[in-house]
Parts: sequence; C-alpha cells; structure tokens
Amino acid sequence: MPAPLDDPGTVTATFCATLVDEWVRAGLAHAVVAPGSRSTPLALALAARPELALHVHHDERAAAFLALGIGAASGRPAVLVCTSGTAAVELHPAVVEAHQAAVPMLVVTADRPPELRRVGAPQTVEQTALYGEAVRWSAEPGPPVAATAGTWRSLASRAVIETMDHPAGAGPVHLNLGFREPLVGEPAELPPARPGGEPWHRGGGHRTAVDRTGTRLLEHLLDRPRGVIVAGEGAGEPATVLALAEATGWPVLADPRARCRLDHPAVICHADAILRDRAAAEALRPEVVLRLGEPPASKVLGAWLAASGAEQVVIARDARWFDPDRTAAAVLRVDPSAAAHALSCVIAHPQDPAWSGRWARAEAAASAAVERVLADRAELTEPAVARILCGRLGLDDTLVVSSSMPVRDVEWFGGRIDARVRANRGANGIDGVLSTGVGVALAGRGGPGRTAVLIGDVAFLHDTNALLGLAGRGVDLLVVVVDNDGGGIFSFLPQATALPAERFERLFGTPHGVDLAALCAAHGIACTTVDGAAGLGAAIDAARREGGVRVLRVPTERTANVAVHRSIDEAVAAALAGLD
Repeated sequence: MPAPLDDPGTVTATFCATLVDEWVRAGLAHAVVAPGSRSTPLALALAARPELALHVHHDERAAAFLALGIGAASGRPAVLVCTSGTAAVELHPAVVEAHQAAVPMLVVTADRPPELRRVGAPQTVEQTALYGEAVRWSAEPGPPVAATAGTWRSLASRAVIETMDHPAGAGPVHLNLGFREPLVGEPAELPPARPGGEPWHRGGGHRTAVDRTGTRLLEHLLDRPRGVIVAGEGAGEPATVLALAEATGWPVLADPRARCRLDHPAVICHADAILRDRAAAEALRPEVVLRLGEPPASKVLGAWLAASGAEQVVIARDARWFDPDRTAAAVLRVDPSAAAHALSCVIAHPQDPAWSGRWARAEAAASAAVERVLADRAELTEPAVARILCGRLGLDDTLVVSSSMPVRDVEWFGGRIDARVRANRGANGIDGVLSTGVGVALAGRGGPGRTAVLIGDVAFLHDTNALLGLAGRGVDLLVVVVDNDGGGIFSFLPQATALPAERFERLFGTPHGVDLAALCAAHGIACTTVDGAAGLGAAIDAARREGGVRVLRVPTERTANVAVHRSIDEAVAAALAGLD
C-alpha cells in the first residue's frame, strides 16, 4: 500500500509521477535521461511508464542533441532529464539550437534544494535561469510538498504548451526541480486529473489565415510578373508553394530543407551556381521577392537578394524575425501554406513567359554543367558525395546535414531531392550533429523511412559521444563522413591564401589524424572506406537495404575540393554565357 503523502520520499515520488502522467496525457512519447543521482525521482517516474520510449545516454551534451533530433523530427518535445551541476550546463548548446530553430524541447534539470545552494555543497551551480533568454518559459517550483499538490498537473501541462504553442513559436522550456533526500520513494495516489485521459490544459494555437489588411498588402506588392519565391525551412506544404509558382509564373528558389526540390518546371535547385555568374545575376534580377520560411544557407543568394532592390515580403509562421539584411517591406507572421493558398486564389496579373523561361533555361544549363564536371573526375569529390547521397534517398527518408560544407554542398549540388532534409541551422553550429541524427532516427523508428547523416570529419569528432551505446539503440542510421583531415571550409576563405601554409594549417586547417574506422570499431559500429562514385552509390544502397547503423567514410583532399568547386563555377558560367 502506498505511503501517505506526508512522507518526504513519497511526496517527491508522487510529484514526479504526476508530472510524467500529464506528459503522457499530452501525447509525449520520448524521454531522454542522462544518469545522475539528484534526478533519480524523475528518472524512476519516467521508467515506470511504458507509453514512453526511454533513451538513456551517458553524455549530457549528446543526450540534449538527441532530444533535439526527436523534437525536430516529430514536432513534439522529448523530456530531457539530467542531474544537478555542470550536467545542466552541458545541455546549453542544444537548448540554444532549439531556441533559434524553433524546435520543441522540455528540459528538466534536477537541482539541490535551497538550503544546499551557495554554501559549498558539492555538484552545485547556479541553475536558476541557467539558459537565459534561450527558453520560451522557465519555472522553478521549489522542492515538492504536499500543500502544492494541486499545482503539479498545471505545471507539467503548461510546460508542454509553452514548448509547442508559444507565441514566439516552438522552442525549449526549462523546469529546474529541487529535490530533497530521500531520492527513492513510492508514489501515493496522484492528484485528480481531467476525465478521459485529457491533459490539464490545452493550447490555443496560432493564427493561420491572412487577414484583410495582409491580403491587400500582398496584392499590392505581388502584382508584378518578374518575381521569385524563395522557399526555406518552414515554407509550408510543397504542393501549395508550387501551386503559387504556377499562379504567378515565378520560379521557386528552393532550399533543400523546404522539401520543394521536386520534379517541377518552376523549381530552381542551382540558384547559388547560377547567381555566381555576374551577367546571369543581373539578367535575373527580380522586381519582387516572396520569402517563405527561413533564409537558405547560400551566402551568394542572400547577397543577391539584398542587392536586388526588389520589394521583399517575408512570410513565416512564428514570431522569429527572418530579415538579416533588413530589406523586407513586409513581415507577415502567418502560416505560409495558408498565405500561399490565399495568394494563388487572388493573383490576377499576367504571367511573363520570357521570365520563367529564362530561369528554366539557366537551371537546365547549370545542372548539366555540374553533372559534366563531376562525371569527368576520376576521384570522388565532396560535391559528388552530396549529389549521389541525395539522389539515392527516397520520399520516406530523412537526411540530416551538418553545417559548414555539407549543408552547402547539398544546397549547391544536391539537385532534385525526394528526402526530408534537416539541419541545425538555428545557431549553425557543427556540434551535436550526429546526436541529432540519432534522435531523428529514434523518432522515426518503426516507420518506412531511413535516416542518413552527411557530416564532415571535424563535426563527427565534435560529437563522438553520440556513438556511446548507438549500436544497441535499434535504429537504422547511415552516416556518410567526408574525411579531409581537417576544417575544409576554411580553405575557401581569405585566410587560406593570406597566411603562410604552416600557420594556416595550425590555426584553421587543423589536421587531426584520427582513424575514424578504428574509432567506430571501438563502439562496435561498422565503418567502410569508400572511393569512387559507383562504390559510394552501391554502399548507400547496401546500407539502406541491410539496416542498422552503418558509417561510410569518404576520404577527400581539401585543396582538391577548392579546385573542383572552382571548376564547377567556371563550367556553369560558360554554360550560361550562351543563353539569352
């Protein structure tokens, strides 16, 4: 029989069981726990609920990015739990990424009770407001006592709503829970709940429709035939974006994360390569730009838009401000799909076939030029790796791409992409990429698709703790590592030619000399070194067919990578020179 609610251990256990019960009622399905003593009551409560998939990870930093991947893939937060002290600090990078990328995450840090703070107690840091403004909401209710039992369900339920339905968009929420000893106890009867398994609170949702003022504004700005649609992450349903392109006669400059890189005449996959040519960039200058969702990664595209002089409209679902160059004439915070549909119904201006035809011819010429350059190379280049991997993945698959060069190679050279593409482009860091991929794979476990990760060697080494226990997590995960023994992106920057070679290598090239295959083997994970386009394609197909965790290492050379990018730029420019 449960102990009465006047026993300290019982109170704490009942408090944690109540929180978890509300999270289950809210539909949460995953919990990520980094082991520790002070978080024991909550870890036990989570483990007691079979409705939750429980993922235990040794490393807090990797665990946090794993939770980030689950939230990004599922649209619902994973409960992320750690103990007190520096363990809570290790979560910060993933919390920042979740904040800036609008990914739901429910962060729960265990803490010492107030009487053990600021007195030199071990494993104690200041955890109140630890993540600053990088959270949508935070709460520190203090150690649980029976008198506050009536507030427990509200606390847990509100935390879920704030992480998914905040006016600023989805993002992380932080609960800092102080626990007194004893940390192990049996829960008593839980406080009363809503009938029918309902959560204590329900969110109100967001405005999705374009109001009359917004419609008039858009009609005024979008009445010209020479426009472009820039579709980024969060652009809305691809079919709706493409329907708008058909209604306007405008091309869609599609970031891979928008999932609009489909077989459609309006879709432009090689905008970066096209706009690197000065004559083409001038000939294709628009009068108006409709930007849906987040900005693409391409710096060339961003600079071209900023210098275009076009009137620009930004449409994004949440309150994040996507206007780094401060050129937007209007910023509408509505659902891009709803806005695109509304615009498709009211657009009345005549289309300009010459405008859409010029873009289509430029896209065809650029795509063919990229194919020729890559086919003429005997060695397997980094652009070819991105193009081959993207071409081998299907509609049900997800590709997680690291920042730095991989995300750019996918944007520039990936071409048509059926798979869902994800990248940590909130803070654009390279840490936690592999763990994010593991989280995406866990969220999709049991579904028809597979998860792949395209990552560089330095980013892979940043997150080697993601390999801890990975072989036993029961996921299908293909990891393609481009190994150029250092920081390849720096070879494209002025530092590469402005500094003596030795100094550049020491400060920027940073060769590491790590045997990645041996590192994988230490974790019981198969790693195959691949060279040659045919070998990579066959290895990707085999990995997807066999399932489990597979790592493919593709050795490249940094200087040669710069040269192949230059060759592609020159080939595209030559191909565009013959167009009107």
